[in-house]
Amino acid sequence: MPALTSPQIAPILLLIASNIFMTFAWYGHLKNNRTSPLLIVIAVSWGIALIEYCLAVPANRIGRAVYSTAQLKTMQEVITLCVFVGFSWLFLKEPLGWNHLVGFALIATGAAVVFLGKG
Repeated sequence: MPALTSPQIAPILLLIASNIFMTFAWYGHLKNNRTSPLLIVIAVSWGIALIEYCLAVPANRIGRAVYSTAQLKTMQEVITLCVFVGFSWLFLKEPLGWNHLVGFALIATGAAVVFLGKG
């Protein structure tokens, strides 16, 4: 259990959780309910996003002890992409094409460059 609270692992777990909430806040309303008034959808999304912020802010504070800000942002973007792919495929039932996979792989490759060297 101590490994889960380490500054190397805790930010990753918190960012995964925060991105799940943010993905639902931004895209969850697209599945079935397109008839709710937009202001209601926005208010509900803000409520969900508050939970996301309560996870993302500590993730970055904890992670800053061992990661650069650029590395934290890069992790967040790659996690966002992974969460979105799963959400889109499993929750929204949207197909995932070869072009999506190649594009996401290129983004992940670019993100890996951020972790090279000391910089």
